[in-house]
Amino acid sequence: METKAIKQMFGPFPSSSATTACNATNRIISHFNQDDLTALVQMTEKESSDKVFFGKNLAFSFDMHDLDHFDELPINGEAQKTISLDYKKFLNEHFQEPSTPELKPVEKTNGSFLWCEVEKYLNATLKEMTEAPRIEDLCCTLYDMLASVKSGDELQDELFELLGPEGLDLIEKLLQNRITIVDRFLNSSNDHKIQALQDNCKKILGENTKPNYGCQVTIQSEQEKQLMKQYRREEKRIARREKKSGEDAEVSGDGLMGFDPKELRIHREQALLNARSVPILSRQRDMDIEKIRYPHVYDSQAEARKTSAFIAGAKMILPEGIQRENNKLYEEVRIPYSEPMPVGLEEKPVYIQDLDEIGQLAFKGMRRLNRIQSIVFETAYNTNENMLICAPTGAGKTNIAMLTVLHEIRQHFQQGVIKKNEFKIVYVAPMKALAAEMTNYFSKRLEPLGIIVKELTGDMQLSKNEILRTQMLVTTPEKWDVVTRKSVGDVALSQIVKLLILDEVHLLHEDRGPVLESIVARTLRQVESTQSMIRILGLSATLPNYLDVATFLHVNPYIGLFYFDGRFRPVPLGQTFLGIKSANKVMVFVHARNATVRTAMSLIERAKNCGQIFCFLPTQGPEYGHAEKQVQKSRNKQVRELFPDGFSIHHAGMLRQDRNLVENLFSNGHIKVLVCTATLAWGVNLPAHAVIIKGTQIYAAKRGSFVDLGILDVMQIFGRAGRPQFDKFGEGVIITTHDKLSHYLTLLTQQNPIESQFLESLADNLNAEIDPTLRKHREQLVIEVGRKLDKAQMIRFEERTGYFSSTDLGRTASHYYIKYNTIETFNELFDAHKTEGDIFAIVSKAEEFDQIKVREEEIEELDALLNNFCELSAPGGVENSYGKINILLQTYISRGEMDSFSLISDSAYVAQNAARIVRALFEIALRKRWPTMTYRLLNLSKVIDKRLWGWASPLRQFSVLPPHILTRLEEKKLTVDKLKDMRKDEIGHILHHVNIGLKVKQCVHQIPSVMMEASIQPITRTVLRVTLSIYPDFTWNDQVHGTVGEPWWIWVEDPTNDHIYHSEYFLALKKQVISKEAQLLVFTIPIFEPLPSQYYIRAVSDRWLGAEAVCIINFQHLILPERHPPHTELLDLQPLPVTALGCKAYEALYNFSHFNPVQTQIFHTLYHTDCNVLLGAPTGSGKTVAAELAIFRVFNKYPTSKAVYIAPLKALVRERMDDWKVRIEEKLGKRVIELTGDVTPDMKSIAQADLIVTTPEKWDGVSRSWQNRNYVQQVTILIIDEIHLLGEERGPVLEVIVSRTNFISSHTEKPVRIVGLSTALANARDLADWLNIKQMGLFNFRPSVRPVPLEVHIQGFPGQHYCPRMASMNKPAFQAIRSHSPAKPVLIFVSSRRQTRLTALELIAFLATEEDPKQWLNMDEREMENIIGTVRDSNLKLTLAFGIGMHHAGLHERDRKTVEELFVNCKVQVLIATSTLAWGVNFPAHLVIIKGTEYYDGKTRRYVDFPITDVLQMMGRAGRPQFDDQGKAVILVHDIKKDFYKKFLYEPFPVESSLLGVLSDHLNAEIAGGTITSKQDAMDYITWTYFFRRLIMNPSYYNLGDVSHDSVNKFLSHLIEKSLVELELSYCIEIGEDNRSIEPLTYGRIASYYYLKHQTVKMFKDRLKPECTIEELLSILSDAEEYTDLPVRHNEDHMNSELAKCLPVELNPHSFDSPHTKAHLLLQAHLSRAMLPCPDYDTDTKTVLDQALRVCQAMLDVAANQGWLVTALNITNLVQMVIQGRWLKDSSLLTLPNIEQHHLHLFRKWKPIIKGSRARCRTSIECLPELIHACGGKDHIFSSMVEKELQATKTKQAWNFLSRLPVINVGISVKGSWDDLVEGHNELSVSTLTADKRDDNRWIKLHADQEYVLQVSLQRVHFGFHKGKQESSAVTPRFPKSKDEGWFLILGEVDKRELIALKRVGYVRNHHVASLSFFTPEIPGRYIFTLYLMSDCYLGLDQQYDIYLNVTQESISTQVNMEVSNAFTDLAVK
Repeated sequence: METKAIKQMFGPFPSSSATTACNATNRIISHFNQDDLTALVQMTEKESSDKVFFGKNLAFSFDMHDLDHFDELPINGEAQKTISLDYKKFLNEHFQEPSTPELKPVEKTNGSFLWCEVEKYLNATLKEMTEAPRIEDLCCTLYDMLASVKSGDELQDELFELLGPEGLDLIEKLLQNRITIVDRFLNSSNDHKIQALQDNCKKILGENTKPNYGCQVTIQSEQEKQLMKQYRREEKRIARREKKSGEDAEVSGDGLMGFDPKELRIHREQALLNARSVPILSRQRDMDIEKIRYPHVYDSQAEARKTSAFIAGAKMILPEGIQRENNKLYEEVRIPYSEPMPVGLEEKPVYIQDLDEIGQLAFKGMRRLNRIQSIVFETAYNTNENMLICAPTGAGKTNIAMLTVLHEIRQHFQQGVIKKNEFKIVYVAPMKALAAEMTNYFSKRLEPLGIIVKELTGDMQLSKNEILRTQMLVTTPEKWDVVTRKSVGDVALSQIVKLLILDEVHLLHEDRGPVLESIVARTLRQVESTQSMIRILGLSATLPNYLDVATFLHVNPYIGLFYFDGRFRPVPLGQTFLGIKSANKVMVFVHARNATVRTAMSLIERAKNCGQIFCFLPTQGPEYGHAEKQVQKSRNKQVRELFPDGFSIHHAGMLRQDRNLVENLFSNGHIKVLVCTATLAWGVNLPAHAVIIKGTQIYAAKRGSFVDLGILDVMQIFGRAGRPQFDKFGEGVIITTHDKLSHYLTLLTQQNPIESQFLESLADNLNAEIDPTLRKHREQLVIEVGRKLDKAQMIRFEERTGYFSSTDLGRTASHYYIKYNTIETFNELFDAHKTEGDIFAIVSKAEEFDQIKVREEEIEELDALLNNFCELSAPGGVENSYGKINILLQTYISRGEMDSFSLISDSAYVAQNAARIVRALFEIALRKRWPTMTYRLLNLSKVIDKRLWGWASPLRQFSVLPPHILTRLEEKKLTVDKLKDMRKDEIGHILHHVNIGLKVKQCVHQIPSVMMEASIQPITRTVLRVTLSIYPDFTWNDQVHGTVGEPWWIWVEDPTNDHIYHSEYFLALKKQVISKEAQLLVFTIPIFEPLPSQYYIRAVSDRWLGAEAVCIINFQHLILPERHPPHTELLDLQPLPVTALGCKAYEALYNFSHFNPVQTQIFHTLYHTDCNVLLGAPTGSGKTVAAELAIFRVFNKYPTSKAVYIAPLKALVRERMDDWKVRIEEKLGKRVIELTGDVTPDMKSIAQADLIVTTPEKWDGVSRSWQNRNYVQQVTILIIDEIHLLGEERGPVLEVIVSRTNFISSHTEKPVRIVGLSTALANARDLADWLNIKQMGLFNFRPSVRPVPLEVHIQGFPGQHYCPRMASMNKPAFQAIRSHSPAKPVLIFVSSRRQTRLTALELIAFLATEEDPKQWLNMDEREMENIIGTVRDSNLKLTLAFGIGMHHAGLHERDRKTVEELFVNCKVQVLIATSTLAWGVNFPAHLVIIKGTEYYDGKTRRYVDFPITDVLQMMGRAGRPQFDDQGKAVILVHDIKKDFYKKFLYEPFPVESSLLGVLSDHLNAEIAGGTITSKQDAMDYITWTYFFRRLIMNPSYYNLGDVSHDSVNKFLSHLIEKSLVELELSYCIEIGEDNRSIEPLTYGRIASYYYLKHQTVKMFKDRLKPECTIEELLSILSDAEEYTDLPVRHNEDHMNSELAKCLPVELNPHSFDSPHTKAHLLLQAHLSRAMLPCPDYDTDTKTVLDQALRVCQAMLDVAANQGWLVTALNITNLVQMVIQGRWLKDSSLLTLPNIEQHHLHLFRKWKPIIKGSRARCRTSIECLPELIHACGGKDHIFSSMVEKELQATKTKQAWNFLSRLPVINVGISVKGSWDDLVEGHNELSVSTLTADKRDDNRWIKLHADQEYVLQVSLQRVHFGFHKGKQESSAVTPRFPKSKDEGWFLILGEVDKRELIALKRVGYVRNHHVASLSFFTPEIPGRYIFTLYLMSDCYLGLDQQYDIYLNVTQESISTQVNMEVSNAFTDLAVK
């Protein structure tokens, strides 16, 4: 123990000096007695409270430890200090840095001889040396060498090595004067020299004490933090103390424990003398690192003494105890096995039973962790630290990985549930074989936890869904590299990886290192940019420069670095090295497959010759017989022959089952010697007692020559020596040539540092990571590579800015892992007209195959293969490598057999790579739009995958059919189509095999096939829209097709020009195939005049040969639309001043002095005439002002009439309202009201309004009943904003409004002026004609007359899948902001709320890498924090801090306002919004980025394009007239749509009508309104529409053959007939017997009144029953047609099924992707107040609730019409439920805000304070009326009930609700006529008190079968606590819209379950009388009617009263009085 401590202090020393030292100490001690000694010890202990051990202060100065002394930390990415192990470099770098100026030059003591000589030498050699060492350094080195105990000869060699040939003189002098120099130096009185040495060392090591990391996110537990703090405190304390002791002249006793510096020096010198025996170089080299002691590094090499030796002419330092033998045949070196490391005190084994539950489950069956695992346990299992573990093979590293996996799982373990979708773990194993083994291991262990482990390698592909469902992926470096390359942020995968385990990290040194490096670099970049936590665990064999690797993996060496040397091997290893010398007997065996057999044979022969074969024979036993049988079955001849002698072979060329057999036999001991190739060491865990490596040369296919076996391979192979359960030690023998002996010895004993191999493949890796933030000293490399890639067209490299942008070619290369030289070859050789043979020839020249060479012995066999199996010519023949590749590839496809091992292995390599390369070529051809080439390549890639030539029968793809049947099919030339038409017995008959017919028939129908139908619509004369319906036509079979879908490629080709105009990837999903439902694709393609005869649409399966379909588009009967008239020219007029308005009040509204050019030109027409106007002008040209001019004209000329302004979106209406409320209402005193779905004012305020602002649907609904709505008839002007939306989904409503307006004005003979405002239109003339506009009112300016010119950039992005494509747009969007608008406002439009969030987070990630991450925030951060405090949305809180706003419908109103304010005032620079904002709010920005032009359409469940009008609208937001002289728009689109947008963004888009789809509903409305009463009326109505105009102008678009009068007539008649039949089937109308007249029915009126689709009322009619339960009604409600458009987005079907689990009403489990099911779930969740899975669902709920009331009211009307009492009452209950968001069965008290189930006991237990006799007897409060009664309007009573459990604010909210609940007193009377009619007595009041039926006074006498009126008086009870005006709106905290309080009065007869009358009553302010008329029953008798007063918005406030009727026979006088009663009823009804 003592010697160890002294060693640590003074460095190594011989044991003799230790003895001397001890003796000396004993002598000193003998002079003292015991007490003095004790006192001395105590004194030293007191002085050093910190117990600094003696000699500790000789350690190095800790100046550098303390971060305070750093000037600045290196920023991540700048040069990091590398800790190099090269000593010379170390000297040169460090001892010459100017950073140590305080070193005094060493004085030349005694005219030091050494000093002078060295100086001379240095001066002489300085000229040649670039970095000369300083004199004192060299002196020290030389002195140390001279002072060692080496003979002169040895020294001579070493000095020569150090000083080189120039130093011969110096060496001579030094050796002559060796003794004098040493003595003189020791006796010199000068301290400086050693001092200088020490200081220097301190300097250097100070800098290296802490390696610099890059920026690392460390998450520490509290414990760790405390530990680290303490650690730093200690360091500082020591550092301070040392500083003191360094500065003080006297050394304080405290610092050095009372020793004298002189004395210390003597000690040090003694140590120097002792150190003579130690070789100097290796010491220095280790000293460099080892001076810092890392807690978990067990490195004996650095600590043990070494003896030096010369082996094979090279000097070596070897462990002690070696044995050597050297003779003329060979030289042998044996290294005995080392003793295991003694167990340290602090090591405690970890027992599995002590772990938590998760740990115990995973390690089931193990008792405890081994030593290494126990040492690592704490860090691995309980922290998030990155770790590097270097340990010998077999040390159980897999379990360490397991510990980190469990740590990760535990972090996602909440309330006993593992949140499986929150994390992914990726385990990267270097070989596929290993990946498979690991997958099995982890699957077994993690199965109990329900964690799914899958292998993701070249062999095992996973679909996206499988990956999503998997928590742990085991993959190879290349595969993971590709996966992460592709998902440029595909959030699904790489972003939720939380743990990355890299096995065998030491492979960084090998060829595959660069891949590992790029994976780690990419991961670290992600950690840095997204600030997310990804833990990295590196596992490796022992390697010497573990520190560098640790730094690279960002491991903190004090916590996460674990290094275990050979002493920790579970079985120690003895090593033998044989170097064979004599030339005549050199046996250099190839590490090749064929050598395995030869070696085995010769060994058996030797053994037999020496008579030792018995040692190898297998032990005979019961198992042996079984084994023998298995071997005899093997197809491998050699295995069978070798087995009886106990030998066997193993290599990758053998079949999998043979390999498995051999592995089993070997591990069971039936085989004693296994001769195998090196791959076995990696792939399979088969330990043996001894391992012999025979020959160290292997054939590297990559280099095409022999290379030395890599040291890592040797270590791995040696790692297999020693079987932990059986052996004490293992043996490793390596046999090599003599000249390589020393090489392997150094490698295995010194252990090789691993260096980066990244540079060699920088080009490929850079192509995958285009990233402009690279620093200077890497820049040159990058620029060169950039130029290379640019030349190959793989990227665009702009040298000026240094920006890279990837191209399609580069992306393809990156995704398919294609080398850049290969791409260069392709660019050169590849064109549009190559045959299959040419393609194979090109592929075989790819760089991927460079290493494949032709070997002499293969030529013959290749020749045979060429003749037998090659279907195409193979240029280059057998002599050339590319010829060989071609032959191998074709042989592979033909499934040819090969004999020689080397060909089998080359063939596998070729096949794997060729498949990938052909795929890449296919993508390239598709991008280049070459149809023939694309088709050929797609087929070839399938040919290689399936190993079938294209002309073979497609049925060969089924393994179930026997080969002879297939051959017969081919001989008989039976094609798939023929077979489809044949019966199974016919097939069997032809094939002479009766039973096979069925099987063949099944297979034929399983080959994927589709049918296509295309319809075309010309949009303009140059663009066609194609709608393609694809019908799958095959039988689905999971075994054959998988479970997801069959992929297809679809493209449109022009055969004459040989060009592809459109292509897309398409997935026929399993469920669509099974249900045979068609899928629609809609796309546009160009056409050219003269028209080509036809285009082809081709569909080719991506996986199946022989599965394709073609559809021909014929242009024979295509009629192109008319050419469009020219635009209005913008005249060069003098701008008009606002004074032209001639009214001061109007002028004051404008903050500008002159109108702009467009406004000037249209001013007169709008302001001074009444003609209709259509204004088409680009966004931003001031169209709102135009609308105002037209409105002012109405105010001036027709002050009593009304103006209506229709805007397409509620948001636009809101914006206009906000503006006009101030400008028109407040300043001009005109009434402006809003009329939308959200806001419906009462009739009175509408009647008083001057200007109505509304949406198309609302106005349509209102004007449907124009006959009885006066205000509709008072309208003089209709202003329709954005009228070009006619062409969109909601366009038909606009058509109907205009048509109806024209219709109304023709009836009332009051002209209505129509003003249409739109963007620039292509076909403005048609619109104008329809709007009845003469030449005067038409202004259609071209798109370029924007007030601010616009610069547009369109960029295309590849990728079939929407999400990854959106993700790949994030970086370009960021770059666009950087280049176009670094400091001006930016608007980014995306398609969904989710995209707003994702885009914002990605932009923040890019900002994080910038110097100033908050550059987009233009306000004080503290102010912003205050604002963020008020924001509700959590994502918005985060993004606002970075100056990024988000805007979408899912935000709370207040959040939206906040964001708008911040953006308009330029406080945040970037706003990411959904497309609705483009219409809704006028926020111009300098730059607009449209990120993606598709949105997910929930109805068709696919992504569809934004209407072009939306895109134009978004672009229109670019450029702010007041600030910018130009605007910029960047449009990021799917690359296949780029051409389309290029065309239409610059030429206007024609507007077509979309009325056809919804004609029936609009006809129904007109029939119900009485406008249409016959088929002729319907025909006339259609001619009023815009649809009719366009039908004539562009007939092909609407599928009309020609435009002759007859055709049009037939077409329209058919259309009307079809619509009317639909309506008739929906019970909406009745067609008269004359087949001409049309009658509206009740259902039709209900549909029209409530604005429902006719399908909905049909469904009501079919599904409503007399007694529907609430559950049934809920289901009917959610099946309304109105919900068909509710979006069901990606993966929402899963969310729906999860959501369904926590809701009460069960649904059909197969319908979770239906919008109706989703509506049902959202309604249930609303009622159950369940948590919704994502924010989108909140807004979807809003949409559902918006429609729900309308649908319910209509349902109620239907039920009332049928007289169904139960159903009607349940519907009213449903309405209440929907509005209050509670189930009917819940206590009505729960509708109070903040009151939950667990509060109800408060009300039940509540006891009133009893005062006098008014004590209320009820104590328990169960429902709202009881609570209202108990509180009596006093809030203190209520708060006394709940104060225990609710805070004051919450109590207040609840009280506000309670106090506003309506309490209504009801009085009932019956009016009518009786027999004994007394004048004036025609009314009987009905008692509302409950009484006994038997009381005769209760029964009211009425006459049978007569009409009476029930008068119900409703009186509101006021508690007098509401001051001011009462609100008519109800309190509905859970309902999104404001709703007026109202009531349903229902009169019913309970016995018959019959509804007699229904009346809706509005808000009851004080008193209201409602009348219900009813007929008494015809049969006299006693009847009980019940009156229900049902609230339409509150639960629990309903009242019911029984009315007892005694019906008697009527008398004659009554009949006389009939008229009187009629008069009464008239009064009553009014």
